Amino acid sequence: MHKPLRLAAVAAACVVTGAALYGAGAATAGQSTANSTHEPYNIGLLVKDIDTYYGTTLDANGVYQASPDSPYAQDLADIDASAMRYIDKAARKAHKHGERPAVVFDIDDTLLLSLDYEKKTNYTYNSATWADYVNRADRPAVFGSPELVRYAQSKGVEVFYNSGLSESQRAAATENLKKVGADVNLDADHMFLKDKANPPAYLSACATPGTWNCTTVQYKSGTRRHIEDDLGYEIVANFGDQYSDLEGGYADRTYKLPNPTYFVS
Repeated sequence: MHKPLRLAAVAAACVVTGAALYGAGAATAGQSTANSTHEPYNIGLLVKDIDTYYGTTLDANGVYQASPDSPYAQDLADIDASAMRYIDKAARKAHKHGERPAVVFDIDDTLLLSLDYEKKTNYTYNSATWADYVNRADRPAVFGSPELVRYAQSKGVEVFYNSGLSESQRAAATENLKKVGADVNLDADHMFLKDKANPPAYLSACATPGTWNCTTVQYKSGTRRHIEDDLGYEIVANFGDQYSDLEGGYADRTYKLPNPTYFVS
């Protein structure tokens, strides 16, 4: 990940809404922040709204879970249903024209839900506690996402992962994805993680060994460009919970999954 704008994002996310298809012309309306002399939305009330949206409950093991009956789950189900219809159509079209279709998934809060971490840290970020949380490899799935991964594979679409997790977290990410049933193409040729010590040559415009200057958009769009231009795939769909997961091109269609808990520029 991760997350330069935690509490600021909570304060700015004044309305918790379900995410929908983020397509051409959508611009960055979902990224606006408060710019007013009026009193901002109360953080305490916003946290309650977020809990209502997720249907947040504390399970018997002391872990905060989202409810499968929540508005969050329903928004995800709507997105997944639309995406499956599109992937089926796009895959058939690509195969007919001799193309190699692919889909790209972010990991954090696109495939693996971090709600428990957000709640227990009061929506703040600390690199040490975040690393410990990731390395436990016990995050639950984002509702419907493992099924979407497997569906794409069943249609002959190559699955790639494009994550802000660090290279040192590869083993934990792989283990966690296997646990939730997203056990598709979890090798290094398909899972792209952030390697600041030895960045790939295709990111040389913003990263050299030991020097990382890539923005999230540069890193993620540069990786998608590599998948298309160097590996020879046509990315038919790109999935992420942040607009920065989706911007920069190199995907025929982009899907914004809901996440009202933090914002990554």
